Amino acid sequence: MSAREYNFDGLVGPTHNYAGLSSGNVASMRNSHAVSNPRQAALQGLDKMLALSQRGIPQGVLPPLARPNLALLRQLGFEGEDAAVVARAAREEPRLLAAAYSASAMWTANAATVSPSADTADQRVHFTPANLNAKLHRSQEHADTTRSLRAIFADATRFMVHEALPAGGAFGDEGAANHTRFAAGHGVPGVELFVYGRAEFNAEVTPPRVHVARQTLEASRAVARLHGLNESRVVYLQQNPAAIDAGVFHNDVIAVGNLDTLLYHEDAFVDEAASMDRLAGACEQAGVALRRVRIERARMSVDDAVASYLFNSQLLAREDGRMLLVVPQECREHERVSRVLDELVAGGGPIAEVLSFDLRQSMRNGGGPACLRLRVVLTDEERDALQGQVLMTPELHARLGAWVRTHYRDRLAPEDLADPQLIGEVRTALAELRGILQLPGLYPQL
Repeated sequence: MSAREYNFDGLVGPTHNYAGLSSGNVASMRNSHAVSNPRQAALQGLDKMLALSQRGIPQGVLPPLARPNLALLRQLGFEGEDAAVVARAAREEPRLLAAAYSASAMWTANAATVSPSADTADQRVHFTPANLNAKLHRSQEHADTTRSLRAIFADATRFMVHEALPAGGAFGDEGAANHTRFAAGHGVPGVELFVYGRAEFNAEVTPPRVHVARQTLEASRAVARLHGLNESRVVYLQQNPAAIDAGVFHNDVIAVGNLDTLLYHEDAFVDEAASMDRLAGACEQAGVALRRVRIERARMSVDDAVASYLFNSQLLAREDGRMLLVVPQECREHERVSRVLDELVAGGGPIAEVLSFDLRQSMRNGGGPACLRLRVVLTDEERDALQGQVLMTPELHARLGAWVRTHYRDRLAPEDLADPQLIGEVRTALAELRGILQLPGLYPQL
């Protein structure tokens, strides 16, 4: 069956800020308490969406979540009117206020894990929102994310949006940032790769020593069951714990794949040779001749990968069968990484072209091009069943750009989160966004 991959990018929210809430994420910690520019961040993301859609790569928009999450603060004992809740939290627990204001849902690679209808037993597209329970500021996202996904993918005959997995150490789930699909074509059954960092119930799996691994094997297996996947077409690989300790908090910071191609660092997986043999074998059984593009540590260290976010790039199929690699501008500003990119293109392999974008506002908080998108494979019929106006066009880009320029601040410092006027500004903006996207039930709390 004919199908295409749609990249649903997160629209950066008006409370984008640098609170340094994500330990294990080198960029997030390094830029903690810097001054952000929400307007610039949103416009940079929108420009990437438009540019890729104009190259024939379908783009969708996932809306920001409603913030601040005052329900979280009230649950933690801050009482009174909205302004009083914010004022007390700013005075007594500024980290909790920052968590309530977090715009981290912009990185929609963590929104959910998605399996296309070609892979699932009931031939529906399945979504499991990630519980993200490793971090407070992210663990509050999944209920709102579920509501957003059900608003857009509302046709129950074609889509199934599950509840997030149970909270708790055994089922830490970080979504598509640790999931990759390989197939001979988007519309045929493929192989789904789940990468985990630790196993709650298997003492033989060695965890990292410095940073907590966020994705568990148990969570990955549960998602595969929920989606009704054929176990012969599912592969589970362990992420290298040394890479996690070096700042590779998700697999998409050290590997990226699409269709028949995997670009990865040699330190990405435990027992690289056995892991690659297992993946290649499963792909071969599915009719996929896996093309492995391996980056040796002698050419580029893990630290270089983390600094540049080379692997947190979008690997996109061109019409000629070769790949376009969409990278952050930082890759071209890093001498060794830029040289590797040139070698990839010149080498005659599957990667034919590299396209860089300025996503500096996102990058300073630890998110590159791949973090900003959720990959959803859709048939034409499934695409036509989408609700709202969420597929990128020049007209939608213009409307959203004008909306951002009207409502977003161009400067947001940590102390600005205590400003009670910010609450009203954000609510006004999101109420208008509902109309632009034609999703009237999107923000019921407004």
